[in-house]
Amino acid sequence: MSQAVVVIGGGIGGLTAGALLARRGYSVTVLEQAAVPGGCASTFRRGGFIFDVGATQVAGLEPGGIHHQIFSELEEPLPVAVPCDPACAVLLPGETEAIAVWRDPQRWQTERQRQFPTSSRFWACLDTLFQASWRFQARQPILPPRSLWDVGQLLQAVRPDTLVTLPFTFWTVTDLLRILDLERDHRLRQFLDLQLKLYSQCGADETALLYAATALSVSQAPRGLFHLQGSMQALSQHLVAALHRYGGKLRRRHRVTRIQVTAGRVRGVWVETPRRGSFEIPADHVVANVPVQNLVSLLGEQAPAAYTQRVAKLPPASGAFVVYLGVDQRAIPVNCPPHLQFLYDPHGPIAEVNSLFVSVSQPGDGRAPAGRATITASSFTDPELWWGTADYTQLKENYTRLALTRLAQYFDLQPSWVHVLEAATPRTFARYTARQQGIVGGIGQRVATFGPFGVATRTPIPHLWLVGDSTHPGEGTAGVSYSAWSAVRQITAGT
Repeated sequence: MSQAVVVIGGGIGGLTAGALLARRGYSVTVLEQAAVPGGCASTFRRGGFIFDVGATQVAGLEPGGIHHQIFSELEEPLPVAVPCDPACAVLLPGETEAIAVWRDPQRWQTERQRQFPTSSRFWACLDTLFQASWRFQARQPILPPRSLWDVGQLLQAVRPDTLVTLPFTFWTVTDLLRILDLERDHRLRQFLDLQLKLYSQCGADETALLYAATALSVSQAPRGLFHLQGSMQALSQHLVAALHRYGGKLRRRHRVTRIQVTAGRVRGVWVETPRRGSFEIPADHVVANVPVQNLVSLLGEQAPAAYTQRVAKLPPASGAFVVYLGVDQRAIPVNCPPHLQFLYDPHGPIAEVNSLFVSVSQPGDGRAPAGRATITASSFTDPELWWGTADYTQLKENYTRLALTRLAQYFDLQPSWVHVLEAATPRTFARYTARQQGIVGGIGQRVATFGPFGVATRTPIPHLWLVGDSTHPGEGTAGVSYSAWSAVRQITAGT
């Protein structure tokens, strides 16, 4: 009889783990508390528009990329997508010309030289670290290792060219800028802080240099960031199709309330549903596609004390404030890139809303009716603010008003051209994704929490696994898919 696996959470990480394990002969049940799978990469519909909830870009669809490898094993076609070129266009305060992060490496090098003429040594160093790190990652190390098998996989991935990264293991991006006498290049710092906050939850002062080397380079060919046809939901739809084809089950509106541990080993989960109430589902393995903070809560008193203490000491996680707009196409500037970053006055009335990451639908991509478009604008925010305020409604209105004011500096948001306006806060994300306090984006890629120093997929409790943006290599659909693949390899190895 095949071993039973329960996967908590039908986000991309959970669906990937579930589909791969079903493909390899396990009896898999994925439990999703929402009506729609996908988690932070799901969608919702309003007035004929389709909005991506959180994630709006996909990496790893290129040949050899993580999604390409996973979908090949699942014998599932890749979602239809086009490369983002530029991957992002960044507008700094008071400037009208964007810094375009081109997909073509030579074109991006020319743009960097024009925008930051004294920074060539910085980018050359990043490229050297990236090439070595990418080759190392392609050999599928398990990070951080928590067993002899994990250590073996890690050692097999190490090559002589990996050693070039070792002296930089404890460096931040700012450390490199300081060594190269670029610390006072204000424009470069602003650009790096914007991009790094998007990918690592923190700026140049805190982001681990080895992580930044990949995050700042992965958008160039032959890799790249991709825009999915239809919506981000296409990714989860393909994974659900593969899960079902190999005999796995997806149970929606099933909320896991507790992970059952007996005699120090995982035994299953307790679930609540609207129809059946509370009941237990036994399992040989439990894969938790949740933030590590949620995992500790689900374990309760069963969580090992050292594990609980480590999670409690993690830097505060971020939440997201997001504005969703359905507009006339006339509101979008001609030749508008699909993804933009804006930094307005960093000392404005609500500092968080002075930095916005914006995604714009493209004509014919399935997100908007003919002649119309979607705009999704997000900013990171302190989740504590949204749970502790006495007037949540007023706070949400203030954030929305300022975000619209900022967006109107670039888009033509005439009232008659705006057909849908909604906003989401950490409370919204908590409601629809069940993430504790609505936190997003993982635990941050600081030196103390990235790669070999991060949170492992292998937990201290046998046969309990953690996947998602809390684990290596971090946030994004490619990151959570890699963590799922790592856990699947560990499970099937029987270690």
